[in-house]
Amino acid sequence: MIFHVLSIFPEFFQGPFGHGVVARADKSGLLQIKIHDLRTWTYDFHRTVDDRPFGGGEGMVLKPQPLFEAVEAILPNRNPEKQKVALLSAQGPVFHQGTARRFVELDELLLICGRYEGVDERVSEYLADEEISIGDFVLSGGELAAAVVVDAVARLIPGVLGNEESSRQESFSALEDGEESGILDCPHYTRPATFRGWSVPEVLLGGNHAEIRKWRRQAALEKTKRLRPDLLSSRAAVLDPDGVVKKG
Repeated sequence: MIFHVLSIFPEFFQGPFGHGVVARADKSGLLQIKIHDLRTWTYDFHRTVDDRPFGGGEGMVLKPQPLFEAVEAILPNRNPEKQKVALLSAQGPVFHQGTARRFVELDELLLICGRYEGVDERVSEYLADEEISIGDFVLSGGELAAAVVVDAVARLIPGVLGNEESSRQESFSALEDGEESGILDCPHYTRPATFRGWSVPEVLLGGNHAEIRKWRRQAALEKTKRLRPDLLSSRAAVLDPDGVVKKG
């Protein structure tokens, strides 16, 4: 899979993509990350990418011309089924694990990083396939959001984590009957078994894998009730007596 990131600050990504899982996957050829400088598609002396908003108001707006030309140059014969353009915007639907699973099926994903007061609306209407945000808050630009999206999607590419089971068991990703359960991951413990008087649940030490699976599912549900009850109310997830996630 190829990730394209279009930004006016390409140097930003040396940190997020230069270390860890994503960097190793890039070096091994499991994925490609291509950072594009939006100013490449400007032609004036100052390499201007923004201008004042029509109708007045504060801030500057990213111009449509460099964005359209950049996307058309990066994806000249775009296949709408396998190549998508996503505009990172505080106005978009919130990115979640389901979005990551949808994106990982693509051949190429191009992320447009917004800046300043916003992006000319014609980019959203006629260029981007969709808008996405990473939460109901405002950032200075889309670069941090782009790094989040790339990392979340990259983890789902076969071979990137080394152990594919890891991604299946994480929060929001546990699968039951082929669907996401929509609950958090279970609690995890490591040595020592007792630390400052706090002990690991006995079931995890007994070696009964059926009981361990049942405990983990139940503990995951309890953790979700405590930390993210909204996930349960939105999906009406419950557990049957065997600890299997069901949809109500």
